[in-house]
Amino acid sequence: QVQLVESGGGSVQAGGSLRLSCHASGYTHSWMLMGWFRQAPGKEREGVAHIDYTGVQSYYSDSVKGRFTISRDINRNTLYLQMNSLKPEDTAMYYCAADSSHAWRPWWNQGDVEHWGQGTQVTVSS
Repeated sequence: QVQLVESGGGSVQAGGSLRLSCHASGYTHSWMLMGWFRQAPGKEREGVAHIDYTGVQSYYSDSVKGRFTISRDINRNTLYLQMNSLKPEDTAMYYCAADSSHAWRPWWNQGDVEHWGQGTQVTVSS
């Protein structure tokens, strides 16, 4: 009943920036926990960042902390990920995620995700 559609992926050089967007539609909840995961070839899907419905609490993985910023527009059911100072190791398929069971959780594993987007590819070249 919830559809998540990502956009904004692409190919950039190291040090460049991208902004990913995720629009939620269908039976959505403003209080949904939302975030981003990524998966590189041959690797497990890992959490990147997530944010509570108020936009006050957020989590970042150590690998992106200080470079990425997560935000959301509750009125428009849209999630964003501003990605700065991109590195080749950031290359992955990025997936939007949502969970209506929690307004916030400090740890979010891929197995706990209720809704997934289709993914958008981010490729960073050196």
